[in-house]
Amino acid sequence: MAITLKYGRNYYDYDEGSMLFLAPDQLVGSTDYNSETYCYILLIHPDFLLGHPIARKIKQYGYFSYASNEALHLSESERAIIQSVYGIMEQELNSRVDEFSQEVVIAQLELLLRYVNRFYKRQFITRKVVSNDILQRTESILDDYLNNQLSLQHGLPTVQYIADQLKISAGYLSDLLRSLIGQNAQQYIRNKIIEKAKERLTNTDLTVAEIAYELGFEHPQSLSKMFRVRTGLSPVEFRNSFE
Repeated sequence: MAITLKYGRNYYDYDEGSMLFLAPDQLVGSTDYNSETYCYILLIHPDFLLGHPIARKIKQYGYFSYASNEALHLSESERAIIQSVYGIMEQELNSRVDEFSQEVVIAQLELLLRYVNRFYKRQFITRKVVSNDILQRTESILDDYLNNQLSLQHGLPTVQYIADQLKISAGYLSDLLRSLIGQNAQQYIRNKIIEKAKERLTNTDLTVAEIAYELGFEHPQSLSKMFRVRTGLSPVEFRNSFE
């Protein structure tokens, strides 16, 4: 799909063939048309999906919340698959409508979304340099936040905070981490917090309450609950196990 898209104030060049997904009420424009420029645009009215499981399931696909510079970049074989599915939908929509038309189109739409989900996971894996760089930067941002007592000022670190520092969307960050390490961004943050709590419990004489406040918890009980869920021990029991 060779086209230059404008999203907000930025332009994104998709000359290699890419897919971009927009949720309702988002705006996108285009520029730099020429005789060789072409693209497929699929617009879905929410009412078309009413009464079908896909109306709920479509919300599970995180790529509708990705930023436009987090597009899916297709290989030649992947593009052929997407175009074939789109072609069936186009043929069905341009044919005489009958009692099966909506079911056929929705079935193809579900297939399309599943392929996209698969191809995004492939992209996370094949673009290892970029993906691993994001993982390393995520860890660095979290370490700085927790070690420099930003949590005392701003509370627990959030997925949105890290995504903003990385200049990517929160949904893309979570899906990328899930693909790389089997944890979404929220799980990764919580595990990092528990690591920091363990360090303070074993290397300092701070009370559990002091550690909790340093890490950004409003109430020490919240740290104790999270700690027990992930370790099977209370913070005090964990500390005592090293004595």
